[in-house]
Order: sequence, then structure tokens, then C-alpha cells
Amino acid sequence: MWGIAGILLIALLIIIFEVPSLWKSKQKKELWVFFLLLIFGVGLSIAKSLAVNIPNPLDWIIAVYKPFSDAMMNILK
Repeated sequence: MWGIAGILLIALLIIIFEVPSLWKSKQKKELWVFFLLLIFGVGLSIAKSLAVNIPNPLDWIIAVYKPFSDAMMNILK
């Protein structure tokens, strides 16, 4: 529970420091991207603090290239 509170507190501090400058310079697209990435990062951080199993992108790469790797190993033996 404290981990989630800490993550939300840090996210709030990031918003307090970053949003006013983006808002003053009227950077609407950058503000949308900022919030999108911040929400994604906060969500992943909260999931990690709750010990949720988050899939690794490397697992997908291994699943795609494993048959090719095995075939090459059999050819080269």
C-alpha cells in the first residue's frame, strides 16, 4: 500500500513541475503525450509493486525467432 502511495506522490510531483511549463507554451500535443506516458508508467509501476506478472517483450521475440534458431542449429551440426 505504501508503494502505491509513493508512486502516486512522485507522479503528482512530476505533474506539478512539468505541466505548467507545457501549458504556458501551449504545447497541447506534448501535454497529451506526457500524460499518456505518465499514466502508462504509473500503471506499470503500480502493477509491479503489487507483484503482478508483467510479460517481458523479449519473450515475444524469442518465441518468433526460436524456430529459426533451432533450424539453423540443426543445419550447422
